[in-house]
Amino acid sequence: MAGQFPFRPRPQAQGNNQNQNNNQQQRDPRGRRPVQENPHRINDEITAPQVRVVGENVEPNLVLSIKEAIRLADEMELDLIEISPKADPPVCRIADYQKFLYQQKKKAKEIKAKQVKVVIKEIRFGPQTDDHDYNFKLKHAENFLKEGAKVKAYVFFRGRSIVFKEQGEILLLRFANDLEEYARVELMPKLDGKKMNMILAPKSKK
Repeated sequence: MAGQFPFRPRPQAQGNNQNQNNNQQQRDPRGRRPVQENPHRINDEITAPQVRVVGENVEPNLVLSIKEAIRLADEMELDLIEISPKADPPVCRIADYQKFLYQQKKKAKEIKAKQVKVVIKEIRFGPQTDDHDYNFKLKHAENFLKEGAKVKAYVFFRGRSIVFKEQGEILLLRFANDLEEYARVELMPKLDGKKMNMILAPKSKK
């Protein structure tokens, strides 16, 4: 009869147990989150015997043993994050690690967005450029500098025109002088093969 047999729980599938074991191996000993790919050492991964602890609601210049620091982080239900491992002693921040990572990524993204890519515009002259062509290129260079780009002005010496290199240098110096209001000379006229180069950078806005 059915009542004569004791109840036996259904055994779990072996695959489920294996998955559970894998999940446990990938998590922090306190079961908070995976630790294998963390860019920082956190909690029990920190090996220094003593650490300097920083964070909100943490007293200044607090140096604790690693066990005391982890215990303090536990009491605050937060993580201990090693942020300066080469300091003496290493500096650790008490914070929520996922929130800390998010803030770090956000800050890096903001810094990257603020970085201005350097644009270099080239202006080419011949050693005997006439005034009309010179003024046309001068206006272009002025616009480039106003937009924040650098200007690489160069004189190209074709064939025997290299004998006019002094004339090319005078032309470039005149060009720099005419753009003095908008630019500073970053590289003075310098001969490089068949080219004499000069680089102008936009003046910073006050």
